Amino acid sequence: MFSNKFIFCGFVISAILVVILLATLSPLPHSKTPSKSWLALSLYIQQPQTTVVPPDAHTVAPQDAGALIFHRVLTEGPKNTSRVVGKAQGFIIPVEQFAHSGFNIIYLTFDTREYSGSVSIQARNSGSDRKDELTVVGGTGSFAFVRGKAFLTQKDDTNIVVPYHISLHLKYPDRSETIPG
Repeated sequence: MFSNKFIFCGFVISAILVVILLATLSPLPHSKTPSKSWLALSLYIQQPQTTVVPPDAHTVAPQDAGALIFHRVLTEGPKNTSRVVGKAQGFIIPVEQFAHSGFNIIYLTFDTREYSGSVSIQARNSGSDRKDELTVVGGTGSFAFVRGKAFLTQKDDTNIVVPYHISLHLKYPDRSETIPG
């Protein structure tokens, strides 16, 4: 009986010593390279190349349109021959009562050496004069948990197909914060 208590106390003391040694001898996290907190990207959402529409003919979604679903190419520059960095996909409900809906989302998916992942943009705030300020609500991969703003603009040129310019201002979360749980 005495030997069982002695063995148990030996195990407890050994476990405590191991925890103390691990806590004091474990390597510290590498903090020599500062983590990025902000990122600005300037990209272009290419429009499909179609035949030229006469200036007086406008292609507008009818009033009773259900949803606008689109798949476009995302490039570094404004020309359709610019380097492709990913794709832009979206789901927009253009009906008045859904103008502020959480369903209006644009996904930018990146597949480059620098960035791999996606950015989710909520298209709630509509601007005027072909300019929109949108809210970045999250991301995956290289853009995990980002927040920020996206500015979407398009020049009004009736003679040629002009891509949308999207300027992203992304903020990465403070990685030192812990998630409550």
